[in-house]
Amino acid sequence: MRPLTEQETQTVFKKLAEYTGASLKNMIAPLDSSPNADRHVFRLSRGRVFFVRLSLANLATSIARDKLLSLGVCMGKFSKTGRFRLHITSLPILAEYARHKVWIRPNGVMPFLYGSNIVKAHVARFPEDCLQHQGIVVCSMDDVPLGFAITAKSTAEVRRLDPTGIVCFRQADCGEYLRDEDTLFASG
Repeated sequence: MRPLTEQETQTVFKKLAEYTGASLKNMIAPLDSSPNADRHVFRLSRGRVFFVRLSLANLATSIARDKLLSLGVCMGKFSKTGRFRLHITSLPILAEYARHKVWIRPNGVMPFLYGSNIVKAHVARFPEDCLQHQGIVVCSMDDVPLGFAITAKSTAEVRRLDPTGIVCFRQADCGEYLRDEDTLFASG
């Protein structure tokens, strides 16, 4: 497990900023105001990026790289072309720091969890100031994070959209834990 290079850090932060906006700096800020405060860092292992406390990352250096499978929360992984793709395992962190959220009605939860995009008929609440192609966290009406998506239209365009029009393109959902359980945590 090693720290990210400058290029890798920029790639990860750019992707995370699509969802978190300015609160990205709160993710890596010290946990308290003491001089030796612990903070969260990003570490890379086998192409996967992990979000972990610095104190735990330092302790993990005593474990051989080939023996250490996971540490902290897996945020995503780098593709062979160098692009960064977020995993559904990053949802709790994205939901906490998200700039925009969309709430879907109970009749839209199952289609979303089965891998479908979000249509206007399933949207209960949509953010007021959301742009097109903006990262957004998808929640149920009970405020339970279900996944994350990219907006297909801006807020103004969503208001004029017909009920079957696509509002958000699904990126990941909690249903992946079951659909992709064989490959989600596989190394390689």
